[in-house]
Amino acid sequence: MDGPQLNELPDHSEELKPYLSRLRREALQATDHDFSSEFLIKFLRARDFDVDLALRLLLNYQHWRKDSPEIIDCLAPSSLLDLLQTSYHAVLPQRDHTGSRVLIYRIGQWNPKVWSASEVFRVSLMTSEIISRETETQRRGLKVIFDLEGWSFKHALQITRPLARKISSVLVDSFPLKVRGIHLVNEPLFFQPVFALIRPFLPDKIKRRIHMHGVDFQNTLTDFFSLPILPPEYGGEGPGIEEVCQDWANQLLQSEELLQKIANDPTGDVADASEDLILEGREKD
Repeated sequence: MDGPQLNELPDHSEELKPYLSRLRREALQATDHDFSSEFLIKFLRARDFDVDLALRLLLNYQHWRKDSPEIIDCLAPSSLLDLLQTSYHAVLPQRDHTGSRVLIYRIGQWNPKVWSASEVFRVSLMTSEIISRETETQRRGLKVIFDLEGWSFKHALQITRPLARKISSVLVDSFPLKVRGIHLVNEPLFFQPVFALIRPFLPDKIKRRIHMHGVDFQNTLTDFFSLPILPPEYGGEGPGIEEVCQDWANQLLQSEELLQKIANDPTGDVADASEDLILEGREKD
């Protein structure tokens, strides 16, 4: 049975046990920590049950956490409530036709005089930690729409080379999520220097998944996403962007205790009996 077939099996399937056992054993040797099965399977699914690649991803994740205390130390959504209330970010309530989660970031809602780039990136990390616990997201990955309307030089000055490296690491090899597509809309010409900072850190596979739609994005974005899932502001027929942003802000706030446990744990390996209820009723996989 190959990796994609293994990915379709439920978490407690007998066929998965040898992969979990080997990854647990090798991770214990490398880190001196006995990780839970629920934690390890995220990394196995992200790498289609290639244990060597899953171990590398797990070790990269641990290194990234240790190397990024300014981001990881506080994952409390309430600490960025004002930003969340600007309708900056949403996870759409419906998945796309491939089963991927669809995230939207509205960069123009970020006031760089109020929030640093690290604080803004922290919102992305909160969302990533939550959705990476969903089995269907572990299997199908995510796609991201970055709306760059309102991007300015003040935003660009916040993106330093070290931060660009950390952002690209999460996209590529330091977080247990499959990035299936990155879509830029309303991108201005002076966004190019920032993109040039990030691009060298991206592998060719990710570069091929980047799509620039420009200001006429409504003519092309629907080539990738069906009308029922997209907000009307993006050419779709789904709930409005303000509604979905507020809904996801509420979901993050409901997850605050779990997120803080993840931030406070040295490894991020945190179980929460109520986590399966967080998104109950929000989607039908």
